[in-house]
Amino acid sequence: MFNLGYCYENGVGTSVDKNKAFELYQMAANLGDDFAQYNLALMYEKGNGTEKDMDKAIYWYKKSAEQGDEDALNKLKKLSCYCYEEGIGIDINLQKAFELYQKAADLGNSSGINNLGWCYEEGIGTDINIPKAFELYQKAADSENSYGLNNLGCCYDSGIGTNVNTQKAFELYLMAANLENKFAQFNLGVMYEIGNGIEKNKNQAIYWYKKSAKQGHENAVHKL
Repeated sequence: MFNLGYCYENGVGTSVDKNKAFELYQMAANLGDDFAQYNLALMYEKGNGTEKDMDKAIYWYKKSAEQGDEDALNKLKKLSCYCYEEGIGIDINLQKAFELYQKAADLGNSSGINNLGWCYEEGIGTDINIPKAFELYQKAADSENSYGLNNLGCCYDSGIGTNVNTQKAFELYLMAANLENKFAQFNLGVMYEIGNGIEKNKNQAIYWYKKSAKQGHENAVHKL
């Protein structure tokens, strides 16, 4: 249902039908699909395929974040600032999110391990601890978690918790991109575009931007 909803939202193999996409995302979200919950929240936030409703957007972002969706948690973090400024009530317990990721990580869940690393990097529900974040990204990457691979690539790309190594970053992005991680696909496109860690290749840059854009990465869409 999520994939069909995505097709209707973006006109993949059919005409764009935002209302139909909304209905399909809602059905999948109610069945516990975290990607559908995130996309449903986006539609409520933007008023896309339905009336704009920030309360419902926040509800579905929370549901998605509770299942470990990093994008949803990031959205909640940003919305907490927006809602405070606008005087909109919002109850976002970042400490609780941290505890949930810690429990998942303790059980060996690679997504939980990666998201826990992200909490340490960004100071979400805990103090910033870059060495710990790097360690956790490495552990998630060792389990071939695409987000862990991408985040570890970012560390090597920017010198976060380690020395800059653009060749290593490129290799990690490539591994994650081949696992269909849209963020890694975008990062790979950037490296090909500017010749960072690899020889410049405009065609390859466009190829990876397109792959990322098809999955809804907004910056990749703008690159095209």
